[in-house]
Amino acid sequence: MGRSNTSAALAYRPLTAPWETALELLRFAGAWAPAAADVLAGWGAWDDARLVGALLMERAGPAAMLHGPVVVAPVGMPAEDVLGVAGELTAQALTHAGTAGIETVFARPQSLDRVWVRAGFIPLPEAELPHALRGRPGLGLFGWRGGTALWSGRGGARSALARGEH
Repeated sequence: MGRSNTSAALAYRPLTAPWETALELLRFAGAWAPAAADVLAGWGAWDDARLVGALLMERAGPAAMLHGPVVVAPVGMPAEDVLGVAGELTAQALTHAGTAGIETVFARPQSLDRVWVRAGFIPLPEAELPHALRGRPGLGLFGWRGGTALWSGRGGARSALARGEH
């Protein structure tokens, strides 16, 4: 049996401020969305003129929090392709993080563990989240480190950020 590749037919491109279309999509899906003023960057998946997937990034110094990805699948899109859309949006965010000097990216699980693990995220304790990114709804935390950065078992990102190391 052949696998569908509906996600490849979508157009992927960065989103621009004021982010309203992406924020509406997150709200429609019941996902928490940051204030538009707190969004650094965003990426979208488009089915013709309709936004069907969005991911937003909020920055705090050398760290960032991802909001989403949210995918409102076109009719007939297989579940694996929906995960493919989420994965592609995440890959674009991580590429941006590297070029923007963001060393650590955090995300809430949102039942997307497969997406996070495939992208190199690992589960982390809440204490690793920088103070500036705390207070966002959700349980659980995943983190990704860019470049040659490694996680330490002794406070890792939290300790380095507290000491001013980036």
